[in-house]
Amino acid sequence: MNAAQAFRGKALAALTNQIGVYALCDLDGNPIYVGQSVDGIRTRVRRHLTSARSDVIANRQIDVWEIAFVWAWPVATKAEVEPLERAIFAHYDAELPLMNGKAMVADAPLFDWPEKQVVQVLSLIHISEPTRLGMIS
Repeated sequence: MNAAQAFRGKALAALTNQIGVYALCDLDGNPIYVGQSVDGIRTRVRRHLTSARSDVIANRQIDVWEIAFVWAWPVATKAEVEPLERAIFAHYDAELPLMNGKAMVADAPLFDWPEKQVVQVLSLIHISEPTRLGMIS
């Protein structure tokens, strides 16, 4: 395991494993993909970042080493997950088109989003100099 993988593994341990919505963010901190998990956010994000059953990763739309941050919005009930995902997707897709395979429209009226957790999954050296990973040219 290299230093970047070790950093990522330790960082993911700090990510909530509650159900909810998450955003995978690029080296500049911009969301590039919004998803949801009713099995646990950490579990789902870990599958993305290890390329284990992730369509956007498997189809090479996103390079896992271009994901530097994960944002998470945990919720208490499964009923809250889909409306929150639609709201977050619509908000960030309007700013910069996301790589999700489908478009989502927010429900109205919009409710307050839960507090966002931010986890950095790449070290600062790899964010500032991505070529150090040996995977980004």
